[in-house]
Amino acid sequence: MEQIFQATLTLGTMAVTVRGVEYFYTTVEDRPGEAYGLLSHLAEAGVNLLAFSAIPFGPEHTQLVLFPENTSLLTDVAQKASLTLTGPQCAFLVQGDDRLGAFADIHRMLSDAQVNVYASSGVTDSRGGFGYVLYVRPEDYRKAAAVLGAGAE
Repeated sequence: MEQIFQATLTLGTMAVTVRGVEYFYTTVEDRPGEAYGLLSHLAEAGVNLLAFSAIPFGPEHTQLVLFPENTSLLTDVAQKASLTLTGPQCAFLVQGDDRLGAFADIHRMLSDAQVNVYASSGVTDSRGGFGYVLYVRPEDYRKAAAVLGAGAE
């Protein structure tokens, strides 16, 4: 497993926080309440999620992707609930003050280092902030971490 880190990176005049995060996924039936049932169970057990996504997986299933603040707590809760999780996998969570081109600047840095971002998801908020999850191939993780401020782990 790769080293998880947190660093501050400057993009132009903007400082952003970059975290190496672990994520897990599970597949549920695509029915009303399935995500709610899992998310409410995790919340009741004290599992704080840094990020979450739900992705269609075939015609009748949904893949739920969980980015826990505390990996051990999530895996313990999942085991007690007989929930099958796949992972952990590694990704990056970038958060900061939004400005025009912020997502592009992050991609430029990785592209210049010949690191491919194979998936990502970002959102801005009404208060001027943004959050961005970036996925790179496992073999590119250390290189991407160095580019994003972790140095040589």
